[in-house]
Amino acid sequence: MQVGVNILNFGPGASPSAFRDWAQAAEDLGYHSVLISDHVAITPTIRSRYPEPFYDTFTTLAWLAAQTRRVGLGTTVCVLPYRHPVHVARLVANIDQLSGGRFIFGVGVGNTQDEYVVLGQPFHRRGVHANECLAAILALWTGGGSVDFHGRIINFDDVSAIKPAQQPHPPVWVGGISEAAIRRTARYGDAWHPNLRTFQPADVKAALSSMREQAAALGRPAPGFTPRIRLDIRDERQPHDRMPGVGNLDQVRDDFLALERLGAEHITLDWFTGDLDATRNHSRGLGMLTTLAGQVFDLPNERII
Repeated sequence: MQVGVNILNFGPGASPSAFRDWAQAAEDLGYHSVLISDHVAITPTIRSRYPEPFYDTFTTLAWLAAQTRRVGLGTTVCVLPYRHPVHVARLVANIDQLSGGRFIFGVGVGNTQDEYVVLGQPFHRRGVHANECLAAILALWTGGGSVDFHGRIINFDDVSAIKPAQQPHPPVWVGGISEAAIRRTARYGDAWHPNLRTFQPADVKAALSSMREQAAALGRPAPGFTPRIRLDIRDERQPHDRMPGVGNLDQVRDDFLALERLGAEHITLDWFTGDLDATRNHSRGLGMLTTLAGQVFDLPNERII
């Protein structure tokens, strides 16, 4: 099971030097990926949680491709309807080429209505829109010669195929915990990438079972399971109803083992607790990564637990 790190690309602590330090520390400690979030218009709804400076997702990942050598680079998650799919297909394919085939394409639909309004996109059709964007992107990556695409929202003809380094394409991780997200994963995804704010194994098992049944009915391979959790290592043991990844080191190790038993192939760690002032000081987050790596990694073989 692999483990990645969510790097904060927003707020008072965001800077090129911080991105570089986090990515290089993750790589040196044996982590397997660094991922970042996505917004385009920092509207009032977003501003309180993800304020400026907010560094563009794809520009930052392209820059990090030159600062690292081994770790995967990706989105957690790219909000598909915010950009035209031809543009996204090219951005991802280009960074995949520039990084030597290290891109992870995490995708979602978003839920911030005022950002959709600013970008001129239909908020109440965002699910259909996201599905068509993803279908069009996959068609551009896997098509030969030129590609035509016709949907309810997305339409284009005779666009040259866009080839990434990874074949047939970078892994597609579909975010979200709704039934629509499960259907999207089954139809288009290589893995389900939920943000597990709570952790009920029975609910996760049911979602995974439904996803796999739907994929089989479509004649597709069963998608993997690549959850994201918050990392908050504390000195004292926490109550039973804690969030996954929050607790003392033994509890966090137990969370990893429980997710591994459910079939998790990759866990993304998010150290942000919502305290924007704390983003100015990265020592606690980097310290937790160092502690966790020293306890659960077999560094010579880059294995977890």
